[in-house]
Amino acid sequence: MNTIKSLYPYLKPYKWLALFAPLLMVIEVLADLLQPTIMQHIIDYGIANNNQTYVITRSILMLMLAIIGLAAGIVCAILSTKAAVNFSTDIRKSLFEKIENLSNSNRDKLGTGHLITVMTNDVTSVQNALNMTLKVLVRGPLLFAGSIVIVLLTARSLFPIIVVVVPILFLCIWFVITKGGKLFKKVQQSVDRVNTKVQENLSGMRVVKAYVRESYEINQFKEANSSLTRANMSAVQLISLLMPVILFVVNIGMVATLWLGGLQVEAGKIEAGVILAFINYLTIILNGLMSSSMVLMQITRAFPSAERIDSVLKTKIDIPPANSAAQINTLKGDLSFQNVTYSYSKNGENVLKDISFTAKHGETIGIIGSTGSGKSTLAKLISRLYDPDGGGIFVDGKNLTNYDVKELRSSIGFIPQKATLFTGTIDMNIRMGKDHASSSEIEDAAAFACATEFIEKLPEKYEYPLTRGATNLSGGQKQRLSIARAFVRKPAILVIDDATSALDAVSEAQVLTHLKEEFSDATVIIIASKISSLLHADHIIVMDEGKIAEQGTHEELLRHRSLYYDIYLAQGGKEVLPSE
Repeated sequence: MNTIKSLYPYLKPYKWLALFAPLLMVIEVLADLLQPTIMQHIIDYGIANNNQTYVITRSILMLMLAIIGLAAGIVCAILSTKAAVNFSTDIRKSLFEKIENLSNSNRDKLGTGHLITVMTNDVTSVQNALNMTLKVLVRGPLLFAGSIVIVLLTARSLFPIIVVVVPILFLCIWFVITKGGKLFKKVQQSVDRVNTKVQENLSGMRVVKAYVRESYEINQFKEANSSLTRANMSAVQLISLLMPVILFVVNIGMVATLWLGGLQVEAGKIEAGVILAFINYLTIILNGLMSSSMVLMQITRAFPSAERIDSVLKTKIDIPPANSAAQINTLKGDLSFQNVTYSYSKNGENVLKDISFTAKHGETIGIIGSTGSGKSTLAKLISRLYDPDGGGIFVDGKNLTNYDVKELRSSIGFIPQKATLFTGTIDMNIRMGKDHASSSEIEDAAAFACATEFIEKLPEKYEYPLTRGATNLSGGQKQRLSIARAFVRKPAILVIDDATSALDAVSEAQVLTHLKEEFSDATVIIIASKISSLLHADHIIVMDEGKIAEQGTHEELLRHRSLYYDIYLAQGGKEVLPSE
């Protein structure tokens, strides 16, 4: 019930559609319920008495009722579909907005595959359940109850058949619905696993092919897909058993009707038309129960989906906007880490351990270290993609948590290790760094990132369309556009996470030179795996196993002859004598 209450606000704007549709369904049901009785009268009073006028007038009445029922049913279907589709559209919008505002740690916990399933399968399941509920849930019980009442009034002597048949049908339906809810929950979990597997495989396709892992990945997918197949088969088989069992019970009821009714007609207790009407009402009762059971099964299937939707919508954002966020007018960019620790999982090992350093605006800080030393994690913490578990990060003397997240990030330029570009034009991708950037600002940023040369050679230049994942650009070209996107923002703090790795030596040198010239007042953090990228840094921090192993200028670190010196030699540097 709590889940229904949570999702009701999305239906509220369309409540009149949701209320009017069932009212129209009542009209259709009344038209359907009157048909067997009129048919009974035609047989008993028209045909039996050879009264053609009675037959014709009642036949016209049946036709008119059929037309009224058809019109009401069509309008009901239109209104219910409109309400259900708008309802699901609004939920999908809210889900997307929620996902956009989730922190990285939130998304890591929920999983990409799970979020995709919720946005697609689960929302569709809830939409279908609402649509069927508005169209059928009123129809089924009304047909059932109406038929029972009419049978009691017109064929009471045959009512014992209803008393025997209906409870058996109820038991069958109740069993399937109860069992089906658990099975459909397993189906959704299996769909999650399949979606996750597909998403991982598509994003890592190049690695899979490079290491000839196609067979392994196919087998892994087969396992996930087989699990989904088994879950689906269990659910579908259970539902498919329902119809044959119900038809068998109803057929037994019809045989009993013909036998008992025949005896009563022979005894002169009832007319022949009553038997025909009773069989029709028995069929209507079957249809009412079947349609109600189908809706209930759809609702049963939708409940786990609704719970998952509600769970995502109610997910507490790890990095919410500050309650009394400091307004950012002009950020100087002074940055300070004070005893910062961080772990990606609650009980996991810290990937950052007691990190402390200071970077003044106008300074360039280089960070280097072995793989897994925590360099990229530092970059993510500066942009508040994650929050530290211990210690604090301060900008201009204020803790990052005291700033509005969006305002803070708008003052920070972040160039990730892996260039991510979106479907659209080159201009659009660079403009993501600054929405209202002028054409000259876009071109200047591209020039600083050494991207102008290849852009000018493209047919549409800055309007050149990028495919999904920018597969029509090389790795170096993608990184240059990623750099240009950060440069156009002209941020107070610029974080470069090994973003020049795909550039040739000449282009990298030019980018670093432009960086020094154009961002002389900014705080620049350069994370690199090559010492050559850090030669112009004012201060270099060497990371090892999540800690700061040493720090200083390039020359000071070489004289220490420690970890930095070993990296320097490993990258082909000239050996430095102690006296140098």
